[in-house]
Amino acid sequence: MKDTPVSIDDLPALPRDKDGPVFSQPWEAKAFALAVRLSEAGCFTWPEWVKIFSQEIKAAQQRGDPDLGDTYYQHWLNTLERICAANGLVGNEDMRRRKATWRRAYLNTPHGQPIELAAAFKPERR
Repeated sequence: MKDTPVSIDDLPALPRDKDGPVFSQPWEAKAFALAVRLSEAGCFTWPEWVKIFSQEIKAAQQRGDPDLGDTYYQHWLNTLERICAANGLVGNEDMRRRKATWRRAYLNTPHGQPIELAAAFKPERR
């Protein structure tokens, strides 16, 4: 495991206000906290993160993302997935299965309700 301290100030264009990072959805805060915690645990360094994160943003811009800030945490999540796979924290097949399970949970959840993973194992809604 790596031994580099966390420095949020080194992260490119982190949405923030005077009190620190800001999030528009709960999942953004969770993804942010998970990345910080994994870094603190030595699972990756922030220079590694910045390299992959920058690649994610550049690729999105090449696909036509207007980079208005509303997709920042989608890039963050993509980076988290890539760095976890690259550093052996999760396998690609495990990631694929977990995404499929969350998708089933989403599809089985009534509109406006919180999505819970257990919903993936209920009979499908029609």
